Amino acid sequence: MSDRFIDTSVILYLLEDSDKADVAEAVLSGGGVVSVQVLNEALANCRRKANMNWDEASIFLNGIQDLCDVCDLTEDTHVLGRALGAKYGFSVYDAMIVAAALTNGCTELLSEDMQHGQIIEGGLKILNPFRDKM
Repeated sequence: MSDRFIDTSVILYLLEDSDKADVAEAVLSGGGVVSVQVLNEALANCRRKANMNWDEASIFLNGIQDLCDVCDLTEDTHVLGRALGAKYGFSVYDAMIVAAALTNGCTELLSEDMQHGQIIEGGLKILNPFRDKM
């Protein structure tokens, strides 16, 4: 598995026609890890915001799954996520993303939604891939 976990926010920029879409494409071309939660969040946005039908959303997400390793959500991930949320003040969904990254041995979490440069539990660094490229 890769040492980079990719948050939903990065994936969703692929749906835009913008400089951020180019950055997201470059990030994803290097592979990474996503969780089932990330796929679910992306699916919800494909359907609701991008107005994709089920087939279109499936094709889009199959492409993500071809580029990234997908990790399961487990009870251990959930328990860790609750502890991280309480400790660091994350939202519920961000806490579960961080927990999935840690549980799967990732050292980088690529996200636009969290504090750039923050180190979690001494081993996971949050990086905003759009920060220096815009």
